[in-house]
Amino acid sequence: MGLYSHVFMYEHMKTISISDEVYEELVKLKREGESFSDVIKRLIAKERLDIRAFFGAIGDSEFLDYLEKFVEEYRKTAIPREIR
Repeated sequence: MGLYSHVFMYEHMKTISISDEVYEELVKLKREGESFSDVIKRLIAKERLDIRAFFGAIGDSEFLDYLEKFVEEYRKTAIPREIR
């Protein structure tokens, strides 16, 4: 297993080591004009959760029925806060 090092040339530079496999995957994902830092930043940004991506995901399902009943029962035991 070979290791690649890439120096990020931004305000601050860091050297990282990655395996051949990871390097080849990054090369495949790299777009024209993109640095490896850009690729990594793009991938990290994709990982952030966007709740809209799950809209309608559980639709008509047994889990949805269970969840609705659970929430209904939980609300019965909740203590309302005093509104000021």
